[in-house]
Amino acid sequence: MIGYAIVGCGHIAKKHVAALQAVKDAKLVAVCDTDPVRLEDFVNDEVKGYTSLDELLKDPQVEVVSICTPTGLHPKLTIQAAEAGKHVLVEKPMALSLEDADQMIDVCEKNHVKLAVVHPNRFRPAIAMMHKRLEEGAFGKLSHANATVRWNRNQAYYDQAAWRGTKAMDGGVLMNQAIHNMDLLLWMMGEAEEVSTYSATRLRNIETEDVSVSVIRFKNGALGVLEAAVTLYPRNLEESLSIFGEQGTAIIGGPTANWIKEWKFADLSEQEAAVYKEQIEADPFGVSGHQCMIEDLTEAIQENRTPLVSGVEGREVLKLVLACQRSADTGNRIKLEELEKNITI
Repeated sequence: MIGYAIVGCGHIAKKHVAALQAVKDAKLVAVCDTDPVRLEDFVNDEVKGYTSLDELLKDPQVEVVSICTPTGLHPKLTIQAAEAGKHVLVEKPMALSLEDADQMIDVCEKNHVKLAVVHPNRFRPAIAMMHKRLEEGAFGKLSHANATVRWNRNQAYYDQAAWRGTKAMDGGVLMNQAIHNMDLLLWMMGEAEEVSTYSATRLRNIETEDVSVSVIRFKNGALGVLEAAVTLYPRNLEESLSIFGEQGTAIIGGPTANWIKEWKFADLSEQEAAVYKEQIEADPFGVSGHQCMIEDLTEAIQENRTPLVSGVEGREVLKLVLACQRSADTGNRIKLEELEKNITI
């Protein structure tokens, strides 16, 4: 059994607890939060509570630290855990700058510990099926892709905590909500080469953007469009991922991207395509993405391999987000290789 500790006992921590309870080779052994009241719902005879990370890291039962704090704290806590010889599972985004992401990756490598970044949407049944079709070459030459996030995060959501919607600790719709969809675009389409983005803060009283539209050119020549908003009234409307190629069209959508809306391939008859749809309709949500992330990291530790969503992969989507933000701020198209040249490590 691999012993996990959760740092930060907010909303997302509950998903980690539920996921750990479902993973046979993993066990929650400790939690940490600076607020002792927040610890109360998590501590029991088998789970110790700490208000100091330094003290938690001395616990020999703790082998992995799951970091569930506001984003701005991720780099410092990851480095602290890695230097104590603990593996790290960090919520998205892994950091708010490439410099911090690079330091996190480097420290974990130097201390021979695993670093995994939580991008659980890759494990949705329909998304995994789409990726498999790509690997099989079923789309042929890719034309373009589209990711849409039309959600609602009202002002009350941001007013829950002072850090929400801030540049220093949180980020806007790109960094906080659409980063999952941007990760899926990269997973499906490969590396991004250039972006052009318009962003605005239209309806929410926050420091960061609440609506954004980007055009992306990928290194393989295909194009992409990302629309992301938390301004939808009165509730979440749609999340979708579409891929179009010379021999295939696939659209996954719904209020969350869990259902096949279009599934047409040159190598599939209508009856064969219907079988795929029926499989997804029977179980659109599958196993929790957080459970899959923890299962993979646990196996990666046991097998001494790289996690499926490593720190390097987490850095790639962070780079895309930052490129989009820079494009919106400057009004220029941004080449991602130039973004790399301009960072100071």
